[in-house]
Amino acid sequence: MPSLREYAASFRAAPDRKLRVLVVDDEEPVRSFVERVLREAGYETATASDGPEALETTLAQKRFDILVTDLMMPKMMGDELARRLRHEEPAIKVLYLTGFSDRLFKDKTTLWEDEAFLDKPCTVKGLLQAVALLNSGRLEAKDVSD
Repeated sequence: MPSLREYAASFRAAPDRKLRVLVVDDEEPVRSFVERVLREAGYETATASDGPEALETTLAQKRFDILVTDLMMPKMMGDELARRLRHEEPAIKVLYLTGFSDRLFKDKTTLWEDEAFLDKPCTVKGLLQAVALLNSGRLEAKDVSD
């Protein structure tokens, strides 16, 4: 069975440049897990623990290609964060990680283009596939021998 590093490496971000991903979650273990999996898959990552910190991070750093955010967070909900980031960077793609998908669709009957959601807890494979599909519309994994 392949290690996490080998499996994550099978999902290469992009051959020409590393895609930049902002990971936002108020739960440190979840944030660390997502960041580590995506970094080992070849993405350039940054993290924030809530919406206001994420907005500060985007001001301090270059643009991000993908936002992976928790939906239910104190100070600012993930969909509000996505809306604010899209105002400045309309092309950003958004993956909502949530244990509350019913709340995501309570006020929002459909997702915008370039948005997706993944239920928590998620697996390494599920996370990598969701990001690959969101980014390119297809799975980008190479075969990894067991």
